[in-house]
Amino acid sequence: MRIVPLDQTFTRWDELLALILSAFAAMNGRIDPPSSALKLTTASLAEKAGTEIGHVAIDGEKLVGCLFLRREADCLYVGKLAVLPEVQGKGLGKRLLTIAEETAAALGLAALRLETRIELTDNHAVFAACGFSRTAEKAHPGFARTTFIEMRKVLAS
Repeated sequence: MRIVPLDQTFTRWDELLALILSAFAAMNGRIDPPSSALKLTTASLAEKAGTEIGHVAIDGEKLVGCLFLRREADCLYVGKLAVLPEVQGKGLGKRLLTIAEETAAALGLAALRLETRIELTDNHAVFAACGFSRTAEKAHPGFARTTFIEMRKVLAS
């Protein structure tokens, strides 16, 4: 399995969208509001790849994981970390997070930040095991209750 950066030569947007939707499908009906992944299109993914730092994991010729990173003032935001269900639990997510850490270090940023839905307690535990700590509870616009949590990982200097 190899992990490669998304660049101008990448053309497999349909497959990437299918990967993300498959990885996030278990959230359908569990989280409210629904995942922003459901609003993605091949065009919006291509645009995202142009403004963020993207990576894809490829096993043979099959896309099995991805990661999008966005530079913020004091950290690197980890978004759309997705691994196909049949590959989950085999360490690929941790490998992708290692790439996020390496990218943050290369950019001179001392932390990673991510958001995960309040209902997805399994995700909270996985990210905590990877060194992330809960830093905030927030609500999507129009919601009076907490809908997601923010987690950060301070990187070794």
